[in-house]
Amino acid sequence: MVNITKKSNSLRIAVASATVKVSKQETIDAIVQRKIPKGDVFEFARAAGLFGVKKTSDVIPDCHPLPIEFTSITYEIVDLTILIKVEVHTIYKTGVEVEAMHGASVTALTMYDMLKPIDKGVEIQNIRLLQKSGGKSDLKHLKFPEIKAAVVVCSDSVFEKTAKDYSGKAIISRLEQFGIVTKEYTIVPDEVEVIQNTTAELVSNEINLLILTGGTGLSPRDVTPEAISPLIERKIDGIMETARNYGQDRMPYAMLSRGVAGFIGDTLVLTFPGSKNGVEEYMDALFPQILHLFKVNKGQKH
Repeated sequence: MVNITKKSNSLRIAVASATVKVSKQETIDAIVQRKIPKGDVFEFARAAGLFGVKKTSDVIPDCHPLPIEFTSITYEIVDLTILIKVEVHTIYKTGVEVEAMHGASVTALTMYDMLKPIDKGVEIQNIRLLQKSGGKSDLKHLKFPEIKAAVVVCSDSVFEKTAKDYSGKAIISRLEQFGIVTKEYTIVPDEVEVIQNTTAELVSNEINLLILTGGTGLSPRDVTPEAISPLIERKIDGIMETARNYGQDRMPYAMLSRGVAGFIGDTLVLTFPGSKNGVEEYMDALFPQILHLFKVNKGQKH
C-alpha cells in the first residue's frame, strides 16, 4: 500500500456514477411500482451500495481502510436508463474516489441481479468518477513564482563551519517545488541581536517569505523565538500549532519546539527546527496551503 503517513487529514469528497439500462418500459414500470419479484430494487440496491462503500478496502488490495462519514446514493430515471449517483465524504489522509466508484458498481450490480429475471437485456454502463476534492492534490499543480523567499540558518556550529547545513538547504529545495525562488540564504550564530538585525534587513528587502531554521528548542543557546517574537506585528499561533501537532503524531518530542510565526510588515516569518527531519515535517504540515495567507493579507477573501 502507498505510504500516506506524511499526509494530513482533510475533508475529502468524491462523487461517482453508474448507469443501468433496461430493454423495455415494462421493467421501468415494475421498478417504480415496486413489483419486482425480488423486492424493492431502489432500497435493496441502496443498502448494497452502502455496504460496498464501507467494504472497499476489503476487496481492493491497495485501498486504505478509512472512516466513511457520509454516503448518499440517489437515482434518476431517464427513458430506459437508471442513473446512479454515489457521494462519499471522509476526513482522512487519502481520498474516497475508489469507495464512491465501488459503491456505484455494487449498486448497479444489485440492480442487475434483481432485474435479470424479468429483463434479459439489462446492461451496466459507464461506471466513472464525476468529481473529487480535498487534500493537497487540489493544490499540487499550483506555482507561486511571485513569492520571493529568504532562508536563515541559526546555528553556532554551522556558522563556525564545524557542522554542515542540511535543514536550510532542505527548505530551499522544497520551496523550489512550488516555484518559489530563494533570493537570500544566510547563516548566523545563535545570537539574539544578530538574528534580529538579519531579520530586519531581509523583511525590508522585498522578501515575502522568511524562514529561519534552528534555535527553537530548549538548550541555553536556542534563542530564535526570543529574537523573533518582539519583531512580529501580527502573530499567527495556528501555524505553529498545526506544525507541532503534525510532528507530535510522528515524534514524541515535537511538543518541545518553541517556534513562532506571523507577519512583520508584509513578510510572513516562520521559525522551524534545526534538524532536516523536523524541517521536512513542518513543510509537509504547512505547505502549500499556508501560501494562501499572502492573498488574505492583501485583503482578498478566503
